[in-house]
Amino acid sequence: NKEGHLRWDSLGEFLALAVSIDDLAHKTRNRRTQALAEALDEANGRFLEKNRSPSRKVGELDNRGSHFYLALYWAQALADHASEPGLQTIFSVIAAKLSAKKSLILEELTAAQGAPVDIGGYFQPDPELASLAMRPSATFNSIIDQIGQS
Repeated sequence: NKEGHLRWDSLGEFLALAVSIDDLAHKTRNRRTQALAEALDEANGRFLEKNRSPSRKVGELDNRGSHFYLALYWAQALADHASEPGLQTIFSVIAAKLSAKKSLILEELTAAQGAPVDIGGYFQPDPELASLAMRPSATFNSIIDQIGQS
């Protein structure tokens, strides 16, 4: 928090989310949910292969950058998931936008580092302060906020 370099590794949560969505898909026999789980599993694999976990140094990838990469890889995997054309249509657009704006988004995320950040506490952060700290890229926010509108 002192350096605005938010570094906690969310990999465990990313992996748990994939398993949870997969479990839900099996219990509900929902193919669309299954596609989400399979695509997140692919995204997690790519995340690991590309070593997108947060670094220890200010100015390098932090937690916000890790979340960007997971969103990018998940969108790309859904864009390639032909079994669910509706998801494929939505996420082809999202993946293309994230890919096209990748450099700008990473610049905005890196620019947010270096100055202290207040999230209202470590164990029980304030939701509004944490959201402000975790969403410093207007470009990334505008793209992901479109997902709920699709």
